[in-house]
Amino acid sequence: MTKRPEFYTCENGAKAVLPFAPEEYEARLAGLRDLMEMHGLDACLFSSMHNIAYYSGFLYCSFGRPYGLVVTRERSVVISAGVDAGQPGRRCHGGAPTYTDWARDNYWRAVAHVIGTGKAVGVEADHLTMVNAEKFSHFLKPARGLDIAPGTMAQRMVKSEAEIALIRHGAAVADLGGHAIRDAIREGVREIDVAMAGRDAMEAEIARRFPDAEYRDTWVWFQSGLNTDGAHNPVTGRRLKRGDILSLNCFPMISGYYTALERTMFLGEADPASLKIWEANVAAHEYGISLLQPGARCDEITGKINAFFEERDLLQYRTFGYGHSFGVLSHYYGREAGLELREDIDTVLEPGMVISMEPMLTLPEGRPGAGGYREHDILVIGEDGAENITGYPYGPGFNTIG
Repeated sequence: MTKRPEFYTCENGAKAVLPFAPEEYEARLAGLRDLMEMHGLDACLFSSMHNIAYYSGFLYCSFGRPYGLVVTRERSVVISAGVDAGQPGRRCHGGAPTYTDWARDNYWRAVAHVIGTGKAVGVEADHLTMVNAEKFSHFLKPARGLDIAPGTMAQRMVKSEAEIALIRHGAAVADLGGHAIRDAIREGVREIDVAMAGRDAMEAEIARRFPDAEYRDTWVWFQSGLNTDGAHNPVTGRRLKRGDILSLNCFPMISGYYTALERTMFLGEADPASLKIWEANVAAHEYGISLLQPGARCDEITGKINAFFEERDLLQYRTFGYGHSFGVLSHYYGREAGLELREDIDTVLEPGMVISMEPMLTLPEGRPGAGGYREHDILVIGEDGAENITGYPYGPGFNTIG
């Protein structure tokens, strides 16, 4: 009987054009290896989509199988499943051994083959399940483990020029999607129909701008009426009615990089109570944008916007923080929690960070002005200020439709 391998190398075709040049990935790996040197680590094992994509360019599709990226002082290799054949090898910077599923835990055998046993290994504690923590100990028998996730998050929070260029493209694509949505809004149309118009426009534009990329995960949440109350409410088949509050949310995805455009809209004239809330949220948005400056601290910015809303007796309607970082993230993976505008985050803004300003107020059904109001722009922090890279207009003048 033929002996089946636990893992092997699957090379099928030349390397594809990755989201960034090889020099960009090498610079990221160099930064990681500085962290490893600081903490006395022999290797790191990454299992999250965001860190694997950040350091290798490969964005995996798990479908119930584990994936990994092993970085040592000399090597960087993606550990991928056989179901993907040569695609991981084509789409990653570095090597890509493939494990088979002919025996349980061949993934861990492949990881141990690259790292060895008895080493000091960094892992992402926020992504390592209890089951896999046991397997990590069993197969690698590490001399020491360390949570490397906070250090990698800090590295990801400050973007390179190449990353900022990609994020600028994303913001422009989101603007285009916003205009397609605005053009599709009319009485009687379903939320899903409007959302598809925005999504299709963005996907076509991404393919035009990035002809060598993989295309996936671009989406729109277009909400109306009661469905605007939450920031992440899915699209429904509800038909738009005159007088509805609307929420436009465009999310183009480019090689794992997320950008966003969010706007309050009304179909027909907003009633006086709604208009008052909308204008107050727009004023908070503009005030918040003015606060995003190098040297400002996230919790202090949050406190100032809180005070702005409290003066207007609106703070009780705030539903979440006022902004967050951008980079390798999506609605189902990735987050740079150290760069959010919340009371419990004391990160100081510095050049190279990319952050949103997105105040949201939600008034419950039955109250004058009921609904969810949200504006969202993306800003790049520079040496002397911040640049707003979102171009789609906000406020009643442009976003009262019909």
